[in-house]
Parts: sequence; C-alpha cells; structure tokens
Amino acid sequence: MRRIKYKEVRRVVPNLFEYTGHYTADPVKMQLFVYNSEGYEEYKDVSLPKCSHELFDPAQREDVKWLNIHGLHEVELVKEVCQLVGVEPHIIGDVLNTHRRSRLEELDDILFFSIKSVLQREDSDALEVEQISFLLKDDLLVSFQEKRSDFFTHIRERIRTGGGIVRKKGSDYLLYLMLDAVMQNFFVTIETYEDKIEALLVSAKTDHLKDTPERIEKNREMLNFLKRSILPLRDALYTLKSIKNDDDFNGIQKENYTFFARLHQKSLELLEQIESDMNSLDSAANIFFSTQNQRMNQIMKTLTIFSGIFMPLTFIVGVYGMNFDHMPELREPNGYYITLGVMALLALALAVYFKVKRWF
Repeated sequence: MRRIKYKEVRRVVPNLFEYTGHYTADPVKMQLFVYNSEGYEEYKDVSLPKCSHELFDPAQREDVKWLNIHGLHEVELVKEVCQLVGVEPHIIGDVLNTHRRSRLEELDDILFFSIKSVLQREDSDALEVEQISFLLKDDLLVSFQEKRSDFFTHIRERIRTGGGIVRKKGSDYLLYLMLDAVMQNFFVTIETYEDKIEALLVSAKTDHLKDTPERIEKNREMLNFLKRSILPLRDALYTLKSIKNDDDFNGIQKENYTFFARLHQKSLELLEQIESDMNSLDSAANIFFSTQNQRMNQIMKTLTIFSGIFMPLTFIVGVYGMNFDHMPELREPNGYYITLGVMALLALALAVYFKVKRWF
C-alpha cells in the first residue's frame, strides 16, 4: 500500500492530465464488443478511428457497445476516448488520477463510476490495488483498467456464448455485472484474511510466538485498508439507488435498479465481515496477552515458592557463617549433619505447606 504525499506547493496547469498510477510496462490496448440478442461482434486491439466508426454507426444504434481499455499511461489516447464519449475535462482527470476514492457522478446523460479493485498477490501478503472507471451513456459502456486482468473474462464468455441474459439486457446490466465482478475480489481477499485470522487465534492460544502481535497488527492494517476502500463504494452505490426517481437520467432502466441494490447490500455484507474479522483480531490479541500474563504469573509464582523455601535456609547459612569464636554448635562433632538435616526437614515442611495451600 502506498500513502499519498502532497508537495507543499503544486502548480496545476488547466487541462494538463497525468496518469498517477504505476502500471506502465504493458502497451495500452482497446477491446470493443458490439452485441444484441441476436449476435455479437468482437474487435481486439481496435484502433480509435475504427472504434469511433463502430460506436456511432447508425446501423448499430440499438446495439450495446462495450469498449474496454487496458492501460492508462497513454494519456492522449485516454483523453481522446473520453472526448469521443463527450465527458467534461475534470472526469478525464478523475480517470487518470488513481489516488481518488471510489465515487459516482451523474453528468446529464453520462454516469461516471470509479471503483477500487483489491486483490491479494499470489506471491506475497501485499495487496494489489487497481482503479477501474466506467462511463455509461445510453447503450455505450466504456471501462478503463490500469492493466490487463481477468476480472471480466466470464462476462466476455457470456457475451460470446449468449449465456445468461447479458445479451438481452442493456449497458446498465453490463455495468452491474462488471461491478459485481470487482466486488467479488473483495470477498476473495477477505476470505484469505479470515483463514489467516483463524491461524492467529490458534497461535495466540498455543504457540506463544513472539511475532504474533506483529502479525495481528499487520492483518488489522490490511483490514482497515479494505474498509477504507469499501466505505466510499457503499456510499456511491447508495447514491446510485437514489437516481431511480430522477427523471432526467435514463441511463439505467428502472427495472434494473434492483441489481444495483444487491450490490449495495453486498457492500454492507463486506463491511460486516470486516468488522467481525477485526473483532476476531482483537480477541486474538487479548488471548495472546492474557496467555502471556498467565504464563508470567505462573513463572513468578514458581520463583516465589522457591524463594520461600530457600529463604529460611539462607538465614540458617547466614547465622552459621558469622565466624564468632564462641559458637557452641561449631564444636559439635555431628553439628554439620544435624544442621543439614534440619534444613532438609524445614524445606520439606515448607513444600508440604505450599502444596496443602494449593499454591502449586
């Protein structure tokens, strides 16, 4: 995770756009789907002129168009695509600025939606964060991804095979499917952390490993990051529900708002899971420190018992180590053995006494 750092003075030139992410290795590619209930057309690595022709072809006016862009570091291309759709310049900046929080904005006949996709890397415990933005206008949906990924592979297969109802619905239903696919990553990520939390609970009870508190704090930090990513998404989905009664925006059909209400409900479920997991982490921390305190008390109790047994013995040794000339016991032939016997009996008596008192 990277924290955003702002310079003290930042000079911003109007309409000067800059990609703020770090996925710049792969070339930017565009993929276009044009489909209806009867069939589909797919264009891979489509050029901008070809894309413009297909999007505004009068013969395909009633068809659904999905333009997906992999990569945002070619700023001019992203800018031209956004201008082709007809969005305001500040929306272009929001598409390129990956540090902004998830949000939704209604712009006359265009709906802008940005969301953070969070998924744990396979080779480490780090989270891989990607911003995905959507522009919904009539039967056109434009999606901007920072890099190539397989989040929407199953959606492409549905379009190709005609599975489900995606080819019978409009671009608003396609937006729902894509948002649902991104939110599924949150469930997968949280499930991964739940497995780690269960292992931490077991470790806190049995292993007493020194790095357990560090692991607990690391998982709590990750869950807090997920929570901060989901909260604005929940707010955006709640706002989307309220557009249902807005007669000025017709980008989403009224019968399809039910699907977006499901997404809002899923966001609430995600937050509830995170809260439950954070409570489990608190329990793991409490169990660990309680166990550590109990072990420390047991050690101190054992040391105290030994101290109680050896204290009178030390007193006897101290008395007979004073080296005075007139000590009658020093002239006793069996004094050494008698003293050892008394010390042994005294130690045994104290041990029995402590046992009777159930101090160990």
